[in-house]
Amino acid sequence: MHDDKRPGQRDVWITGIGLVSSLGEGLDAHWAALNGGSAPVTDAERFAPYLVHPLVKLNYDQQIPKKGDQRQMEAWQRIGTYAAGLALDSAGIAKTPEILGHTDMIVAAGGGERDFKVDAEILNDLMVSNDWGRSLNERLLSDLRPTLSLAQLSNLLAGNISIVHGVTGSSRTFMGEESAGVDATRVAYSRIAAGQSEIGLVGGAYNAEREDMLLLYALNDLCMTGSFRPVLGDEAAPGIPSGSMGAFLVLESPEHATARGAKPIAKLSGVWSERARRTEDGTVAATVSKLLATAGTASGTAVYSGATGARGATEAEGEALKAAGLPVRVLANRIGHGFEAQFPAMLGLAALSLSHGAAIAAAPTSALETAQVGPLERVVVTSVGHWRGEGAALVEKAG
Repeated sequence: MHDDKRPGQRDVWITGIGLVSSLGEGLDAHWAALNGGSAPVTDAERFAPYLVHPLVKLNYDQQIPKKGDQRQMEAWQRIGTYAAGLALDSAGIAKTPEILGHTDMIVAAGGGERDFKVDAEILNDLMVSNDWGRSLNERLLSDLRPTLSLAQLSNLLAGNISIVHGVTGSSRTFMGEESAGVDATRVAYSRIAAGQSEIGLVGGAYNAEREDMLLLYALNDLCMTGSFRPVLGDEAAPGIPSGSMGAFLVLESPEHATARGAKPIAKLSGVWSERARRTEDGTVAATVSKLLATAGTASGTAVYSGATGARGATEAEGEALKAAGLPVRVLANRIGHGFEAQFPAMLGLAALSLSHGAAIAAAPTSALETAQVGPLERVVVTSVGHWRGEGAALVEKAG
């Protein structure tokens, strides 16, 4: 297990949160939606038979004022750049070059958006071709543009955040779906804890409203189809309800935050990543149980689960969570599943809950979502990737 917190290392505070999803924009909108008893926002028609949680309508001008910047970004980059701006605003460091100049950045990103019309034309041609290799080469030479390839670079989200918001410390981009979100956070956390960084921006973005990604997951029979069914409900895993979202956190050493008069929203007390042998029965449940035990299950603890809805991994995570006996909140039932962005989004919602002293309202769709008794003191965030990678984090009340 990868665990980078060692005795004598510093605390790490969460001092800013930027979050956009199907439920709204910002912390107040999410807190109201999560506790208002409203149904999740889903769209089962636009990409039928596949269901998605569509992003709330955003006025991108508020965080990306130049139209030229907006036009050269793909949707997932606009979502991430917008959420990063919200996090900087939340931390009180937006437009402060003396701080942004040494703010480190770690982004969890996918591979960019494809021209799915070209992809569809190529696939249709291959269906009637007698020479797949020749047909494919001819189409690739004639249809792919250098600008298209450049737009798909995963590190362009970090580049756009630097350009638009002036974050010019070190920059790293991690790829690898759910595990990218876990390890991006783990590295940002451990660098601050070890004294290698004072302040960092970490997070990711995902655009679920894309035919190319839905096709990718549908070919592996991973998508939720038809009407919405709860993840970790009473039925078998229903498939992944993909959700558009952007989530960024500002992590900071107490010394740096105190010097500029900032208060913590919550404390990030540990991040762990693991990789079970999924070909062996029982290893995922055992790994999740080990992560929960490492993070701790003292009184006042709730679990915010990143269960994906993918068959196999979801049931295994449910088995471990049931054995733990803690109140659970399944975030995909509220905002869908955002792959690289899911773990940062859950950390943001965990910190928000701790700032309010209570877990988000339990949903009546799962026996795991029991009532929280007493004040909320700590949240264990879990992540079991849809096909590989497990992780967890511990978020605690500050002060």
